[in-house]
Amino acid sequence: MTKSAVILGMDRYILSALEEDIPTEDLSTNAVMKEAVPGEVDLVCKQDGVICGQGVFERVFTLLDSETKVTFFTEEGDAVKKGQKIAMVEGDIRVLLAGERTALNFMQRMSGIATYTRETVKLLEGTGVKLLDTRKTTPNMRLFEKYAVRVGGGRNHRYNLSDGILLKDNHIAAAGGVKEAVKAAKEYAPHVAKIEVEVENLDMCREAVEAGADVIMLDNMTTEDMKKAVEMIGGRALTECSGNVTKDTIKDIAKAGVDFVSMGALTHSAPILDLSLKNLKPAGGRK
Repeated sequence: MTKSAVILGMDRYILSALEEDIPTEDLSTNAVMKEAVPGEVDLVCKQDGVICGQGVFERVFTLLDSETKVTFFTEEGDAVKKGQKIAMVEGDIRVLLAGERTALNFMQRMSGIATYTRETVKLLEGTGVKLLDTRKTTPNMRLFEKYAVRVGGGRNHRYNLSDGILLKDNHIAAAGGVKEAVKAAKEYAPHVAKIEVEVENLDMCREAVEAGADVIMLDNMTTEDMKKAVEMIGGRALTECSGNVTKDTIKDIAKAGVDFVSMGALTHSAPILDLSLKNLKPAGGRK
């Protein structure tokens, strides 16, 4: 998922978030601001991390008022420090106040994921193992969260159920076994689609290899069994480790020799990066 793809697809989600926060009016702002007054406010980082979601942040304000101007002092994916000024937002003060929380919610979440991802990627440096996300995303936030993983240096697994074939335990049970599931997938899928199979033990791994799976996901297996599985596969399929992967375990997992490690925590457990809009002043009122 590229930056341009996020920008092209994000408006409906941002508008939905704005409607959630402003169903009829911003009662607090309208009570104290009877008319348009031009102003400016700073976006400040309150902790160290990786900044992500600049285009989304800006779009919140321009959807409310196309005349709003956001000037960034960082590039997407930059490392930032506590106290650093990230941007300045200029426009109708009523717009700055009304859009503040929605804009921050998006950017804090995305920056938190990018930060967490970059920290995890660093743990894999020198191993050749690539870090993947999962579909364990916040509903209606997948576009933004998967983009943030890429900004942080990770890679995206399939985006949705239409994006690739992954035969998990329940698919295998429904088909009657690994061999049967792979056979059915090969008959149904277009020839360009890879078939990934989730396996939980060495016997299932052997079946997946013999059935011709393109990718084999080693799910919740011990490091020792993963090493045996990689040796068994012998390069006949790509290998992916998944299941309860944490920062504490990922280095040992990488030693098993897998090609990829998928980590749901990148999107479901990353804390936000604390950001704030500060120093609101009428335009020209700065000292």
